[in-house]
Amino acid sequence: VSASLFQAKSCICHMCGAHLNRLHSCLYCVFFGCFTKKHIHEHAKTKRHNLAIDLLYGGIYCFMCQDYIYDKDMEQIAKEEQRKAWKLQAFTPTVVSHYQCTMTGIGEKYSTWEPTKRELELLRHNPKRRKITTNCTIGLRGLINLGNTCFMNCIVQALTHTPLLRDFFLSDRHKCEMQSPSSCLVCEMSTLFQEFYSGHRSPHIPYRLLHLVWTHARHLAGYEQQDAHEFLIAALDVLHRHCKGDDNGKKANNPNHCNCIIDQIFTGGLQSDVTCQVCHGVSTTIDPFWDISLDLPGSSTPFWPLSPGSDGSVVNGESHVSGTTTLTDCLRRFTRPEHLGSSAKIKCSGCHSYQESTKQLTMKKLPIVACFHLKRFEHSAKLRRKITTYVSFPLELDMTPFMASSKESRMNGQYQQPTDSLNNDNKYSLFAVVNHQGTLESGHYTSFIRQHKDQWFKCDDAIITKASIKDVLDSEGYLLFYHKQFLEYE
Repeated sequence: VSASLFQAKSCICHMCGAHLNRLHSCLYCVFFGCFTKKHIHEHAKTKRHNLAIDLLYGGIYCFMCQDYIYDKDMEQIAKEEQRKAWKLQAFTPTVVSHYQCTMTGIGEKYSTWEPTKRELELLRHNPKRRKITTNCTIGLRGLINLGNTCFMNCIVQALTHTPLLRDFFLSDRHKCEMQSPSSCLVCEMSTLFQEFYSGHRSPHIPYRLLHLVWTHARHLAGYEQQDAHEFLIAALDVLHRHCKGDDNGKKANNPNHCNCIIDQIFTGGLQSDVTCQVCHGVSTTIDPFWDISLDLPGSSTPFWPLSPGSDGSVVNGESHVSGTTTLTDCLRRFTRPEHLGSSAKIKCSGCHSYQESTKQLTMKKLPIVACFHLKRFEHSAKLRRKITTYVSFPLELDMTPFMASSKESRMNGQYQQPTDSLNNDNKYSLFAVVNHQGTLESGHYTSFIRQHKDQWFKCDDAIITKASIKDVLDSEGYLLFYHKQFLEYE
């Protein structure tokens, strides 16, 4: 016992010698290990010692559950030890050892909430808990138009109803490290989520958000009408840059290795395969994307013939009417092989000379939120116009046919359309649609957002009205937002 006590006084990680990094102690043997560097994890896996105590807060971690577990007796012991340490610090602050500081959390004096007698009485007399029911309107809130700012309001409605983004901000996960938090767009978005889900019914005035957008995206400053798609990309870019202070955004200086909440949710990987027409060598690159811009019939860009399903069959959950373009058609055109022609020859690494080639885009990595931009505004030297072609889009979308892995399987003759749709990571649900009414010169943006699984609302600046699924699917569609089904927490 004396040997164990002697060893325990040396309260450092037995693997790296550090005394920080969230030190944990094994409850089976005398072993201290870093939680941050996973040294305690290695010990637990090797020795099968599945319980450890956090020496800073006294919490018990179970490596089988991979989570902290509550134990009433251990909590009382931790509180008692903490009280002793505070008392010791008050009387003899100079002799408090590092071991005692680490064990009891001195310098981290966070007191847990204990209900008073009055609060206990209130809890006994009011046992009901507030629940979000299917007819609950919490989260629905109009936005005041501050002068041609409908382009911003419709994107804000889409972002505040993005399931995983909502969970992040309502969990208070953002830790701002900017010198001036008042200039941080992520802080403002956090405040915006609090405002939306506070239960207030009066329209919100997003003047601080507009000011920050003007400050950080100067090309959007001014009171003239802006493009909602351009605003979305600019907002995601600023949010991404301001997330660098968060724990998961530390690598944001390298845009290809950022793990901030924006990249976790919106960033996908687009694979480009360029195939030499002489030696058939393939050059592959993968680029990150936040959205996918799709050409439409009626544009000056030649549109590929409609899919085989356009004769009235159902493809990807879309009901095809003869002559109607679908979102699947647009995606098929986007991922079709394209001959680059003699005017765009590339230097082939196999032939070591410039050759004609074909290029094909596919999805290497799908984002949690897939945003599709239907290119309704055409700008060229000769032409400036809006394309009003109706595009049918589904409530549920399967992206499997457009994956790089599907292309490889087809080339090997092994591809089969998956029959099991329950566990398909590539399935998405529609949760927001942004629409544009009017012409290129004069128009107005509105949005449809999904409140619950089957409840939709139309957001027209400060006015919010109930909408049917038919209203949503019959709308023209400019920006379509889909969320991965298995990550939705409804």
